[in-house]
Amino acid sequence: MSAPAYRRLSVEQRRSQLIATALGLFAHRAPEDVTLDDVAAEAGVSRPLVYRYFPGGKQQLYEAALRGAADLLEGCFEEPPAGPPSLRLVNVLDRYLAFVEEHAAGFTALLAGGSVAETSRTTAIVDEVRRAAADTLALHLQVPPTATRVRLTLRTWIAGVEAASLIWLDEGKQPPRAELRDWLVDQFIAQLLTTAVQDEESADVVRRALAQENRDSPAGVLTRRVLPVVASAEHLL
Repeated sequence: MSAPAYRRLSVEQRRSQLIATALGLFAHRAPEDVTLDDVAAEAGVSRPLVYRYFPGGKQQLYEAALRGAADLLEGCFEEPPAGPPSLRLVNVLDRYLAFVEEHAAGFTALLAGGSVAETSRTTAIVDEVRRAAADTLALHLQVPPTATRVRLTLRTWIAGVEAASLIWLDEGKQPPRAELRDWLVDQFIAQLLTTAVQDEESADVVRRALAQENRDSPAGVLTRRVLPVVASAEHLL
């Protein structure tokens, strides 16, 4: 029986198919464990065809797949500017953690470092995602360019989310994803409140955000949980 003919695709369609195939493989295996033969077999094409589209070999294909993953990650932070900011963050983290779970091996290899495929270009792509996430959060919070403490807080929280995500995967995805999400939202609110006592500009940002919250939003729920704890330390006032 003759081998089935390749499906005819345009140049861009074929390239996109190979990138998507590689991304799927990198999602479950570290980059160094994936070969061009693996990509070709999964895509149903020949190895020379993969080279035709990616003459730089696996490194070029990996960077293209990483660029695709970065676009997906940046898309996780897209959220309509409506409703309580803390509830918007819940939606963002739901998408982000779903991506982390779906691409566990690739996500770990990417952020933990040490991959033989890691280069200055791949590092720049990852940094771009971090900056895009911080810029999106700053936009939702209406953070002025001069509010450096708040911007530092946002980037610090994002670094914490990355670290927590890696630990979560290493711990067998425990606690459950929804609990991790809620904890990360609480951490975000707590860090912002701590920053708000540093200077008036940070306080203005936080006051504007809290004005959009309500009793049933994550910020409202956290407030009711925290107040009794703070009340118990009344002797410190």
